[in-house]
Amino acid sequence: MNWIFTAPDLLDQLEAANDEALESADFGIVAMSPSGVVTSYNAAEGRLSGLTPSRVIGRHFFSAVAPCTNNFMVAQRFETEPELDAIIDYVFTLRMEPTPVRLRLLRQAGRRRMYLAVERR
Repeated sequence: MNWIFTAPDLLDQLEAANDEALESADFGIVAMSPSGVVTSYNAAEGRLSGLTPSRVIGRHFFSAVAPCTNNFMVAQRFETEPELDAIIDYVFTLRMEPTPVRLRLLRQAGRRRMYLAVERR
């Protein structure tokens, strides 16, 4: 699959893909249940964060995996906006040197998962 971070239909592509297909993306992809529990964590995100999928799958992303995203810019938007497709500039700070990234927050009511795509700047 030819993954493009800014593709207008990225949410549809992610929903149609299996976890193996997510591995081919060159940007990070975190798939979560609507409650924020990680269901898939691709290799690109693992390289960026230094965390393996086995350490994060099944854990709550915003409180247990990346508490630096548990704020009004990221976690609260997932909690309060049933329709979400936003790209924001962000800096990851937990477990690493401050790392500038672009985040794409993707959520749509009725979908099985919500997604956080991560691209290094």
